[in-house]
Amino acid sequence: MKIAYLTGEYPRATDTFIKREVAALRAEGLDVLTCSIRRTGDEHLVGEEQRQEAARTFHVLPAVANPLTMARAELAMLPRLGRYFRALALAWRTAPKGIKGRAYNLIYFTEAVVLAHHLRKNGVQHLHNHIAKSSCTVAMLASELSGIPYSFTLHGPDIFFAPDHWRLDEKIARARFVACISEFCRSQAMFFSAQGHWGKLKIIHCGVEPERYEIGERDGNKLLFVGRLAAVKGVPVLLEALAEARRTRPDLTLTLVGDGPDRAALEAQSRALDLAGAVTFAGYRSQSDVAELLARHDALILPSFAEGVPVVLMEAMAARMPVIATAVGGVSELVEDGINGYLVAPGDGAALRAAILRVMKDSALRQRMGGAGRAKVEAHFTATTEAARLARLIRSGPDLPQDKRPEVKS
Repeated sequence: MKIAYLTGEYPRATDTFIKREVAALRAEGLDVLTCSIRRTGDEHLVGEEQRQEAARTFHVLPAVANPLTMARAELAMLPRLGRYFRALALAWRTAPKGIKGRAYNLIYFTEAVVLAHHLRKNGVQHLHNHIAKSSCTVAMLASELSGIPYSFTLHGPDIFFAPDHWRLDEKIARARFVACISEFCRSQAMFFSAQGHWGKLKIIHCGVEPERYEIGERDGNKLLFVGRLAAVKGVPVLLEALAEARRTRPDLTLTLVGDGPDRAALEAQSRALDLAGAVTFAGYRSQSDVAELLARHDALILPSFAEGVPVVLMEAMAARMPVIATAVGGVSELVEDGINGYLVAPGDGAALRAAILRVMKDSALRQRMGGAGRAKVEAHFTATTEAARLARLIRSGPDLPQDKRPEVKS
């Protein structure tokens, strides 16, 4: 079965779970054609795996910018003018309010025309989208244009702040199924969709490959953060908590893996807190690099203000590392407070400091939590198991399984 995978930008260093899922689906026997709205910036191509995936991916916007490609795609719609005008009406009807919203949806419609032509030309039987914002709008329109059914993976939490803007209700109604990454995510999808569509909302976790992660030398003083350096991740709270914790444990250090719009401000805050010698800004790193960093650090900290179920927590737990995270979104579905890590309230620097000191003073606690974390990931969050569930949904045709978590036959 040939399927297409679409997202706004693929492959990105911050979305390695999508690349893992694509690889696992290929291992399940699906022929996966990867598509991306934009070309990925060089800063995201941090390893040979990413470079190979970028080279084999179809990029929609560059194709739209090619007059010959655009003309061929438009001409291919002549025998299907009914679909063309229904999709155009759908783009107009689901556009956000105002001239700008209409203009953007007409751009998405143009992108969908090119994508639909590419899918039909390549014999694609199913289209799956990751991230339910603009790329999912393109997927919905391309499905209407081509007649190829589509599904999407719903992440959150940001789309739940503006579900009407992104017409989440319409996308769910038209999708063959929706892969929700957590129970929290599924509950939000139920809230923003009609009850008649709840049966198509399926739990498909993002997953990791536990065998990638091992324990290296750990000396009891190294903290790690992996994520985008943006406001939602709460890194200023972490820096303040670290500065306070170092009054008790001056040997504590922190490595920040990732990049983003707040990097310069965070570097300035680090200097202002006299942390320049204790904090390392490592930038984006490949999957292999991150695995090595996880092996050599003692605890992972994720002080986010909003999350779905962060894959980086799964990676840390697979590396038998205790995690300290905020109790937001679906995090508590992964992190069990006091068992495989600690949960603190978002924005509570004092609680974060206390949790850091508690974990870092007790090597037996770290070992016990690390073992529990590895067991949790192996039981519920492996890439191969979740991809098998997703493959079953893709192959199931219009008659979807009724259970939330379809069983996988060995």
